[in-house]
Amino acid sequence: MDFLAASIIDGLLLGFVYGIAAMGLTLIWGVMDVINLAHGPIIALGMFGVYLIFNGLGVNPYLGVVLVAAIGLLLGVLIYYVAVHRVINAPHLSTLLATFSINMIIIGLGTAVFTASPRNIDFSLGSITVGPITLLGSRVVAAVASVLVTGGLYLFLYRTRPGRYIRAVSNNRDAAELMGVPSNRILALSFGLGTMLASIAGALIATFFPFTILAGGVYELKSFVIGVLGGLGNPIGALFGGLILGVLEGIIPTFMPTTWVPVLEFVLFVLILLVRPQGIFGAKK
Repeated sequence: MDFLAASIIDGLLLGFVYGIAAMGLTLIWGVMDVINLAHGPIIALGMFGVYLIFNGLGVNPYLGVVLVAAIGLLLGVLIYYVAVHRVINAPHLSTLLATFSINMIIIGLGTAVFTASPRNIDFSLGSITVGPITLLGSRVVAAVASVLVTGGLYLFLYRTRPGRYIRAVSNNRDAAELMGVPSNRILALSFGLGTMLASIAGALIATFFPFTILAGGVYELKSFVIGVLGGLGNPIGALFGGLILGVLEGIIPTFMPTTWVPVLEFVLFVLILLVRPQGIFGAKK
């Protein structure tokens, strides 16, 4: 029972970070109706970003996350104007191909620069022991950081003018434009925010897991599962979907081999699509 309790808590801590990753994917979908297939490589860039900042500049990796977030925001705006802007009103296949092209460009360049060798950040925060349960300090800090990022996103969306503009464009872009909202800039900001969230998630994951330039693909698939769980277009629902997936990843290995984890995750993915396609917490209206 102690091992099960420790696994559940560990899964919850990991689930917060998963939720941040999925939040970036579902924010872009909710505002723009664009499925970002470059989501995984952007997560990997977040991993390498904090790795280079720590190893090259000697900066604490958790301070490096702030710099990675800023770079991720700018990268997202750049990707929007270069690849997404011209096809934003085209059929979904066009936006899929545009973001898939960015996916392949990042993977190709990343493989050429970093190779496919695993990397890790040699930085430890020790562990925290509460009774019979021992937790890694890095996961606790990552979970706290994820909660702070979620709170910051909520305040931004509901307490600032750009946030209100994002929600207006998400609800009805044409009506928002008639009210004077600069929809093109708001869409660029939305894509930038989604990219920033993905890069933050990658940077936090890199503090406790080894990674390669291809590592983001796994978390991209998890983000799709979480997005369906929480409801596509529902960023806050994505956080709870991440917690659900994290708990599953904590519980499943206590009863069966870890190789079953992705199988059961995608079984859940299919079941949710069949039973409640709008997600547990409801998709974007």
